[in-house]
Amino acid sequence: MRKTVLGLALVSLLALGGPAIAEICTIDAVPASTLLVHYFEVDLAGSQTTLFSINNASAAPTLAHVTLWTDWSIPTIDFDVYLTGFDVQSFNLRDFFTTGLLPQTAPNNAFSNQGAFSLPHVVFPGCAGNLPIGNLPPILIDLITEAHTGQPVDFFGGLCAGQDYGDPAPGIARGYITVDQVEACSTLFPNSPGYFGPGGIAGNQNILWGDVFYVDPVNNFAQGETAVHIESAPAGFFVPGNYTFYGRYVAFTAVDQREPLATTFGTRYVGGVAFDGGTDILCWRDSKADPNPVPPVGGLCVNPPSPMPLSQTQVVFFDEEENPELPEEPPPISPLPPGDFFPACPLETQRVEVGGADLPTTFENGWLYLNLNTSTGAPVDPFAQAWVSAIMSAAGRYSIGLDAIQFDSACNPNTVILGP
Repeated sequence: MRKTVLGLALVSLLALGGPAIAEICTIDAVPASTLLVHYFEVDLAGSQTTLFSINNASAAPTLAHVTLWTDWSIPTIDFDVYLTGFDVQSFNLRDFFTTGLLPQTAPNNAFSNQGAFSLPHVVFPGCAGNLPIGNLPPILIDLITEAHTGQPVDFFGGLCAGQDYGDPAPGIARGYITVDQVEACSTLFPNSPGYFGPGGIAGNQNILWGDVFYVDPVNNFAQGETAVHIESAPAGFFVPGNYTFYGRYVAFTAVDQREPLATTFGTRYVGGVAFDGGTDILCWRDSKADPNPVPPVGGLCVNPPSPMPLSQTQVVFFDEEENPELPEEPPPISPLPPGDFFPACPLETQRVEVGGADLPTTFENGWLYLNLNTSTGAPVDPFAQAWVSAIMSAAGRYSIGLDAIQFDSACNPNTVILGP
């Protein structure tokens, strides 16, 4: 009975359009003011793609501001999505990179129906005639394709915005996505002046929720999980000097008021006959810097901007008999100095194979400890927020995706180094 009463109370709160705040500094699946799709990939020559959705938990309309970032954390495009009360908008990222198709949403149009439980439409500031309609122009399709496949970007004067993995053309588009609840339409990126703070467009209503799917039809794989839900705290909860999710873009003044993620994680990994496809880690990092595009090296985008490649504090593999195995650890300083090191996740987002060249182990099954703290010269050093999930697969038969266990929060970071 108590669960029913609490559930009805939550529904009533959301219907009034108020924030549904759980425990700040604990990343949980509750409506939030920011969503993070911590990794995406789209095989532009095949069928592999990433799907995600944005949902409105409130009866009142709202705006969601979507930003695509490369694996070097350089923003490429952004756009606004108008959500009616209890609305859901789903996206296939393949559409962005092939035809440039964007969602067509606006008050009182065929794509934004006002349902029976939804409050009346609202015309938000700056939105009249400015919400996306139709497709991206070819120059912007080229921009996101080149940037997210690690090629020199004509739009950026031939500079590089993402990592070149040497994939056969047209390549695999990689990156991550942020979605923010905002109060006005704009073309600002989250790292732009005027996005946060007094007079900024960013809102603080915890009403967005969403999910992400990685779909590979050729290999009969699909995994799904919730997006990372990042709540906005009550005004004044975070103060200057605190670590917040968008802290690097607001000089760590905490004006974004978004809770940070964790810094230390644990996740299972499996292999062998049952999971002969092995385990991949999907890893998002915060360099605590705002990188800019850089020149290619020998025509290739293989030298990311500082402070990448990112180091870490400790990586430990455990087998199923609790035996530890530690790869050669780099110093916890980024960028990495030259040496024979194995940075677990050197970029701002990536897919890494457990047992592969970048994350080697002799163990077939067990669990992995990842302490991803590192110093980059930021005020919040040596702590560094991150997000980790794992995909375990059996070739052509089944697969599963799971978020890693969070051992701390950047609000209260872990300083433990395992070992005697």
